[in-house]
Amino acid sequence: MMRCARLVVALIFLSMSVGQVRAAESLDDSTKFLLDYVAKSDATFIRNGQTHTPQEAANHIKAKYQHFKSEIKTPEDFIRLSASKSLVTGQPYLVRTRDGKETQLDEWLTAALKQHRAGQH
Repeated sequence: MMRCARLVVALIFLSMSVGQVRAAESLDDSTKFLLDYVAKSDATFIRNGQTHTPQEAANHIKAKYQHFKSEIKTPEDFIRLSASKSLVTGQPYLVRTRDGKETQLDEWLTAALKQHRAGQH
């Protein structure tokens, strides 16, 4: 009986570890997807009134991600902490798509994440 209980406990811990690994992989995959999405986009990024190229925006978001990495547990955390607004001014980051439409970057990335997730299933 004791051996069976130990086996059950071991299986519970193993399943928890697998779940944590999957969550980390999912966060890593989603973060990579979002950074690539920004870097490869045909858009202009606006931070504190200044325009930036897709690669400049991706580099800035990646640097903020490194700063907040210990606080980021989900792709939504990544967007909120790394790609939503300026820490200095509090102004939201914007993205101007090729058609001239300006959208807040966090909304644009949330929509991209939703599409990405739908394509994975």
